[in-house]
Amino acid sequence: MPEAVLPVIPTNITVHLGSPDSQAENVTVPFVDYIKNVASSEIYPTWPEDALRANIYAIITFALNRIYTEWYRSRGYNFDITNSTQFDQAYVKNREVFENIGYIVDEIFNDYVVKFGNIQPYFTQFCNGTTSRCDGLSQWGSVTLAESGLTPFEILQNYYGDDIRIVEDAPIEEVEESYPGTPIRVGAASNDVKIIQNQLNRIADNYPAIPKIASENGIFGTDTEAAVRKFQEIFALEVTGIVDKATWYQIKRYYVGVKGLTELVSEGITLEEATLPYSTVLSEGMSGIDVKTLQYYLNIIAYFNPFFTPPPLDAYFGPSTTASVREFQQYYGLPVTGVVEEDTWRIIDKLYIDTVNSLPSGYSDPNAKLYPGYFLTEGTQNEAVRDLQTYLSRIGSVYPEIPEIPVTGYFGTQTRDAVFTFQRLFGLRETGAVGPVTWDTIAREYNNIVAPN
Repeated sequence: MPEAVLPVIPTNITVHLGSPDSQAENVTVPFVDYIKNVASSEIYPTWPEDALRANIYAIITFALNRIYTEWYRSRGYNFDITNSTQFDQAYVKNREVFENIGYIVDEIFNDYVVKFGNIQPYFTQFCNGTTSRCDGLSQWGSVTLAESGLTPFEILQNYYGDDIRIVEDAPIEEVEESYPGTPIRVGAASNDVKIIQNQLNRIADNYPAIPKIASENGIFGTDTEAAVRKFQEIFALEVTGIVDKATWYQIKRYYVGVKGLTELVSEGITLEEATLPYSTVLSEGMSGIDVKTLQYYLNIIAYFNPFFTPPPLDAYFGPSTTASVREFQQYYGLPVTGVVEEDTWRIIDKLYIDTVNSLPSGYSDPNAKLYPGYFLTEGTQNEAVRDLQTYLSRIGSVYPEIPEIPVTGYFGTQTRDAVFTFQRLFGLRETGAVGPVTWDTIAREYNNIVAPN
C-alpha cells in the first residue's frame, strides 16, 4: 500500500565548527542538545517566554530544513550544518545552556514549522534585526511583538505568513543519507526510483533538454534511463544512465534548487509528491502486491535453501508469513521481529538474485524460468524479454484476448499491450510492466499449458 515518508527529528546532528570550506572540526551531538546550544547562543534567556518559544521554533525548523534537503551532504560535505552565522546559526562547543531555554527545548524540540500544503520543514530564516536584517524573523523584533501580547504562533505568522502551521510530536529516528547504498539502473523497482523520477521531471521543467518520464511509477525503464543520461550529460557527470551516489546527490541538489526548498519563497513538496508506491515496512495483517512479492521471493529461496518453511502465495501477510520471516531473520542473524524492514528486505532481494543467477542453463526446462530479478518494461531488449514473449505467445493460443506478438527479444508496444491484457485477465495491477508477481503468474499459466500435472 502506498505511503508517504514524512520528515522526522534526527537523533543526532553533525555540526561543522566553521564555514563550509574551512578545515574545522566536526562534532556529532544529540539534536535536542544542539537546539539548546544554538538557542542559548542566539537569544537571551531574559526575553519574554513567548519570544523565546517563537525563536526556538525557528531554530529547530531551520536545522531540520538543512537536514531534510541534505543541503551540505548533497554538495559532498560530511556534515549537516555549520556553526557559521554567515550560513547557518550559532553553535558554541561545550557552552553552558540557560535553564529556562533548556526546559522549553525539551518540550518542543520535535515540533517544527511548515507551510500549508507542504510537508518539508520550512526555511525559517532569521536574523537579529539590529546589526543584520533579513526577510525572515527578527529576533529583537520578536521581543517587541511578545511584549505587545502576541503568542509564539502569532509571532511566527507575523514573519512567515498566515499560511503556516506547527507539526507537533514528530517521530525521532536515526537519519541516514538518502542514497540507497547501491547504484540504481534499468530494471529496478523501488521507492528510490520513484523519488528519482519525480525529481528529474521537476528539474526538466527548468532544463527542457531532459526528456520527461511518462509515469512516475517507481519502475526504472528506458525512459528513466534516458532522463538520467541527459541529466548526467548536462551536469558534467559520467554518462552511464545509472544513478550512482554522485548522480543521486546531484539530482537532489538541483531539485532542491529549482523547488526553492531552502528559500523563504518555496514551491514546496506536497503530500502527494512524497507518497511512495511501495510499502517501506511489511508486517502481519497487510496485503497486496508487495506482500505477494515477498512471499514469492521467500518461496524460491526456501526451495533451494530449505532452512525455513515457505509462506503461502496468497498476498496476505498472515501468521504463516510471519513465521517464515522470523525463521529467515533468525537464520541470517537479523533481529527476529517477523516484520520486513529495509535490512531484511535487502538480504531477501540479494539472496533471490544470487539464487537465480546461480542456476545452470536449462535448469527449468520445459517449465518457465524464474523471474530474472528485475522489471521488464517497454524498451528493454534481452533474453528475458524473449522468454516472456515465448510464454505470452503460448498463453495467447488458449486466451485469444491476448494479442499475438513476435518473439524478438525487444519489449515494444505489442509486448506491452499483451502484458496489459494478461494483467487485466488475471486480476493483476495493470502497469504494462513485468515484475515478480506478473512474471510468476505468466510462468504458472504457461507451465499449466505446456507441462500440466
